[in-house]
Amino acid sequence: MRALLSIKPKYIEEIAKGNKKYEFRKQIFKRRVKEVLMYATAPSKKIVGVFAIKSIIKDSPKNLWNKCKKYSGIEKKEFFDYFGDTEVGYAIEIGETEFFNKPLDPWDIILNFSAPQSYRYLSDFGGIIHSWMDPSQTVIHQYRWVEDKLMKKSITPSQRHLRSL
Repeated sequence: MRALLSIKPKYIEEIAKGNKKYEFRKQIFKRRVKEVLMYATAPSKKIVGVFAIKSIIKDSPKNLWNKCKKYSGIEKKEFFDYFGDTEVGYAIEIGETEFFNKPLDPWDIILNFSAPQSYRYLSDFGGIIHSWMDPSQTVIHQYRWVEDKLMKKSITPSQRHLRSL
C-alpha cells in the first residue's frame, strides 16, 4: 500500500541532498504502508516523488533523536519543539528515493484531491487517477486503483518518468 505524506519543502530538499534519512511523526500509519508519495506543502503543493519505507522506529523523542540525529535533516530545537510533550514518536526510515522529473499537481491527477494534514492512504482517494504526460511528451503513465494497489502502466516501458537520486 502507498500513502501520500505531507512534508515541508525544506525537508524534501534535505531528503534530496541525502541529509535526511528519517521522517518524524507523532502519529503513524494504521495500515501497512510500503511506499510514500511525497507531497510538498505550500508554497509548492505538488507531489514531487516517492520513497520506500525501510523501517519505522517507535520510541521516545529523546531516544529517536539519539538514534537518528545524524540523518535527521532537522535542527535539535526544531525536532523537540515538534514533539513537545509527546511521549512516543516515530521515525520513518527513508529507503530508495525517486523524484519526478516534473512535480505533479495532485488536483490534475487525483479525483477529489484534498491535501492531507499529515498523511492519507492513496486508496482513500478512490476512483481512477487521471493520466498525465512527462515533460518530454514521450511517456504516458496511467494509474488506476485495483484492490487497494496502485498499478503502473507505461506505454513506453523502456523510458522512466522517474529519476533515481
